Amino acid sequence: MFPPQNLHAGVVSFVTNLFTEEAKAETTSSPVNSQNVGLLVAARNLDPNPGKGGGDITIVGGVALFAEIGPEGTLADIEENQSGAISTYVVREGDTLSAIAKMFGVTTNTISWANDISRGMIRPGQTLIILPISGVRHTVVKGDTLQSIAKKYKADVTEISQYNHLTENARLSIGDIVLVPDGEIAAPPSASLAGRPATLRGTAGPSYEGYYLRPVIGGKKTQGLHGYNGIDIASYSGAPVLASASGEVIIARSSGWNGGYGNYIVVNHQNGTQTLYGHLSTLAVLVGNTVTRGEIIGYMGSTGRSTGTHLHFEVRGAKNPF
Repeated sequence: MFPPQNLHAGVVSFVTNLFTEEAKAETTSSPVNSQNVGLLVAARNLDPNPGKGGGDITIVGGVALFAEIGPEGTLADIEENQSGAISTYVVREGDTLSAIAKMFGVTTNTISWANDISRGMIRPGQTLIILPISGVRHTVVKGDTLQSIAKKYKADVTEISQYNHLTENARLSIGDIVLVPDGEIAAPPSASLAGRPATLRGTAGPSYEGYYLRPVIGGKKTQGLHGYNGIDIASYSGAPVLASASGEVIIARSSGWNGGYGNYIVVNHQNGTQTLYGHLSTLAVLVGNTVTRGEIIGYMGSTGRSTGTHLHFEVRGAKNPF
């Protein structure tokens, strides 16, 4: 057993040596510089959740959809459009028309004709309108002409010929593939569909009584529900077209065929629905404008797939009250 005084001396000596070593370390350590600074190490976790956010933001809801690149360069999944709402998509570097079409579950011709795209050429930064419709891929049989194909699928012969780079009187060979923009295969007749057009879509939404204003003062309804929950109202060329409800303009196309709509506007409303105004002669609003119920947004015309001056008015996401 050690004497108490020896133990006390040993503790003092140990503490003294400890502070002496620390002092030496402080005087001999080198300052941090570009030669000895620690290097940053990249995260090795492929899980995308820790790194969400930043520039690649995905906005969903029918207003804007931006492709988000995952950690391994793959396109993030985008929810399938179930409501019939029109979306816009901003083209990213490396996108192809076929990949975008697959992403949204439509055919390439649907996107091409909604945006007047020729030969599938798109560019980064371009904003595409994505309609919730598709066309038909037709295999030519004996006796087929572009006119008979257009009639069969209730489509436009000029649109078919332009998309397939053919003349309207082109001779078709058996086995040729013809893409029919906005074409539809007629459903078999049934009692429940009697008296209603086979092409009618988008009528199963909720009813918002009193929410929508009639978009034309006066005029005459010339066609009831058809196409995508739309009606036609005829009046004179240049008649004012009114916003049916308050909202934000998300599409305002003042030129081009645009899938048959011609010059048209789409307004997004606070109740989650959209209204579409087609065949306009001129527009009075721009994308991003906020409009109030009853405000003039355009003027009636006969652009696009139209046989006379009228407004084609759709309600997407709710019943059309007119």
